[in-house]
Amino acid sequence: MGRIKPQTLLLQSKKKKGPTRISGTTILTCNLVVGLIVLSLVATYRQWSNRSRSQAEDGLQNLEDTDAVKDLKKFDLPSYAILNTSKGFVFVELHKEASPEIVDKFLDLCQKGYFKGMSFHRVIKNYVIQGGDDIQGLGAAEDWIMKGKPHSELAVSPKHEAFMLGTSKAKGGSKEFDLFITTAPILDLSDKLIVFGRVIKGQDVVQEIEEVDTDEHYRPKSTIGIINITLKQEI
Repeated sequence: MGRIKPQTLLLQSKKKKGPTRISGTTILTCNLVVGLIVLSLVATYRQWSNRSRSQAEDGLQNLEDTDAVKDLKKFDLPSYAILNTSKGFVFVELHKEASPEIVDKFLDLCQKGYFKGMSFHRVIKNYVIQGGDDIQGLGAAEDWIMKGKPHSELAVSPKHEAFMLGTSKAKGGSKEFDLFITTAPILDLSDKLIVFGRVIKGQDVVQEIEEVDTDEHYRPKSTIGIINITLKQEI
């Protein structure tokens, strides 16, 4: 075999291909493609995130409209009212289920200080004490006494028991609000009063109020009334 000449080797080595170089245009194109992919992914994520947030807000709004949430809000309201009277404290449990609209109105007026300084202007022993406006729709106090039933004839009912808190139906949509506390079972006032609570403590204070001296129209001879009302969730 013949020896290859050095010149031939040199020519063959020049013909061998070296490493392929990547052009600047190719690099720029790749960078643009990668950038577009990244921007597309970011835009897709933002759209998905906004849609999820919107759906969550819609779901929360729908949840707030459900009866369960409304009931929860209702029971978050104060359940008790403490009447600070000139004779002492009277603790009242509010009937939020039985009379929700009246209880809401009562709570709103309490927060506005509506009952501060309200006097009991009618006191009928063994019957009822009344504070607030003189409601003509209930009739004269003398008529109440004449229509009163003997206690032995009354059927047992929460609306007819003693120490129940109520307000007059005569006012309707009026902004005024009066308070009645029964001191005996009263059947004939059930159609005229909306019962929305009951006295759970301080019955002796109510009885002391009904013992005050009154004139022939059952109006106390000395001023007696509510100093203020405090609302409580628990007692």
